[in-house]
Amino acid sequence: MDERQLNLVLMRHAKSAYPSGVSDHDRPLAPRGTREARLAGDWLRANLPTIDAVLCSTATRARETLECTGIEAPARYAVQLYGATPGVVIEQINKVGDEVTTLLVVGHEPTTSSLALILADTDTSNNAAVEGISEKYPTSGIAVLNVPGHWSQLAPGGAALVDFHVPR
Repeated sequence: MDERQLNLVLMRHAKSAYPSGVSDHDRPLAPRGTREARLAGDWLRANLPTIDAVLCSTATRARETLECTGIEAPARYAVQLYGATPGVVIEQINKVGDEVTTLLVVGHEPTTSSLALILADTDTSNNAAVEGISEKYPTSGIAVLNVPGHWSQLAPGGAALVDFHVPR
């Protein structure tokens, strides 16, 4: 039996601005988003093992969120994460190598909340975290899941949702 434990961190991008004439993909962070992304980075460093790798949407607000967290892990920017379905995000996670034990995914709503709830095993997940995500997944929200085994085997119901934090 494989005792390997992986950590999957699902973060919604921080609060974005809505400048006129800028496409959705290119919207930057609002000042509040910059501040909250920094708070998110502080929380990640204080509460989780070192993040080994990042999967990040190519959207400007997602890239800026990652930059503001101060997380310095190697990042892969995947256009597939912009406008993705939960299944597409799982496919991207399944490609992550076994050398990564803690993975941060920076993405968008409604995909991030759906993904967290789809992956959460009902028997082993924190009910308060499940309820919080079900109610609202605010900008900069962070879901933490424990994944047994290997990234390539991650599937619906295959993780324990252990925490949900909204940095404010």
